[in-house]
Amino acid sequence: MPLFMDVHNMDGTINLDDVAKAHEADLRVQAAHGVDYRQYWVDAANGKIFCLVDAPSAEEAAAVHREAHGLVADEIHPVAEGI
Repeated sequence: MPLFMDVHNMDGTINLDDVAKAHEADLRVQAAHGVDYRQYWVDAANGKIFCLVDAPSAEEAAAVHREAHGLVADEIHPVAEGI
């Protein structure tokens, strides 16, 4: 399955608990879209959130965020996993 990294550019302070709750919401919704949100990272100082996701397409990855919490990524990049 294709692998994607999405990027959220947030305005203001990022609350880590809020990001964790949004990720949990993604996990509850993802199976309906054939998606697996694997991991996320937060750059609180620069207002960025990065999500690593296995998905059939970037559109399906975005659909999970849209349905789960409405925070759709600003960018979604296809990536390859390195060692």
